[in-house]
Amino acid sequence: QVQLVESGGGLVQAGGSLRLSCAASGRFFSNYAAGWFRRAPGKEREFVAAISWSGGRTHYADSVKGRFTISRDNAKNTVSLQMNSLKPEDTAVYYCAAVASYSSGTVYYAYNYNYWGQGTQVTVSS
Repeated sequence: QVQLVESGGGLVQAGGSLRLSCAASGRFFSNYAAGWFRRAPGKEREFVAAISWSGGRTHYADSVKGRFTISRDNAKNTVSLQMNSLKPEDTAVYYCAAVASYSSGTVYYAYNYNYWGQGTQVTVSS
């Protein structure tokens, strides 16, 4: 079992930065790839970024490429999402998730993920 708890959300002005963290419990977390998804009001949940178990591979949604960076520290069982140049359209609840297998064919789809956090709100004002 893996439990995930997100933190770091908040209110920020457009152009600002936030760093989200996801703390994982469970000694096998390092065996899982991890991802971030988000759900904006009235919209479907969408993929943001993913990182392989080793941290050597990453994928990003086109909408965040060049602005967001995903990273992980397996010694601390954490996954982070550094968000720069934030835009009002980045406003959403952000969720951390873990998936047992990592490939470009799986990481984009929420239904492939095995474990989810409760989410953290990010609000970007214009």
